[in-house]
Amino acid sequence: MQEDIVLKPHSNLQLIDIQIPTLFVCDTEGRLRYIREPDYEEAELDPAPRFFMGRTLQGNVWGFRHDLPDVLVHDLEQLCRTEPIAVNLEDQPHNAAAIRAVLHAHTPLTEEERGPAYWIPENIQAHGEAVLISEANAQLLEAHFPWKITSRSNFKTGPIMAAVAQGSAVSICFCARLTSQAAEAGVETVEAFRGQGYASVAVAGWASAIRQRGLLPLYSTSWENVASQGVARRLGMVRYGEDWWIR
Repeated sequence: MQEDIVLKPHSNLQLIDIQIPTLFVCDTEGRLRYIREPDYEEAELDPAPRFFMGRTLQGNVWGFRHDLPDVLVHDLEQLCRTEPIAVNLEDQPHNAAAIRAVLHAHTPLTEEERGPAYWIPENIQAHGEAVLISEANAQLLEAHFPWKITSRSNFKTGPIMAAVAQGSAVSICFCARLTSQAAEAGVETVEAFRGQGYASVAVAGWASAIRQRGLLPLYSTSWENVASQGVARRLGMVRYGEDWWIR
């Protein structure tokens, strides 16, 4: 059954295959078009990166933006096909320099990021209880996250879970990306309350709410974001791969 595949993924490659359309709006040929954002029309979305590769210890999956010339796509495809399967995902991809060079020859690079991707298992525990935000208690967001009340991708689109201190939400976890299969976590914590476990509380509550909707909760970050990786480690998330994208 499809539900079993989504909620109990069996392979890292399968997870990457779920994550790509969660992160991006793709065309019928699987080419990347836009960065997905809940409840926004396509005309309002930011363009997808020109290049994306999901690396796992079982193999790699890649995608290219829809407007890249066929010759460029052919050259990138050849490099992706010869990229070795990683032994350590933190290591630089073997063909990274060549891939950058091919992209740069077309248009100068403007941004690049690599980082771990996780899925969140059931029954994770955090030291505290998150609050589900709704119209009835939306005032909890007013002090630090007022934009989340008026944003179209607010608590009406997907669950927002908050860790509360001193009468206000100090950390929130929400659906940065959302499809009928999976949701990707977005997390924000007030600077004065970072490093105190509030983000873990919010993320644990969000993951539970997502699973109750029959969706797979995903979480990704950059290798430089040590604090975000700490949340993943404390909650026992399972790292299934690395996201690598270039604009």
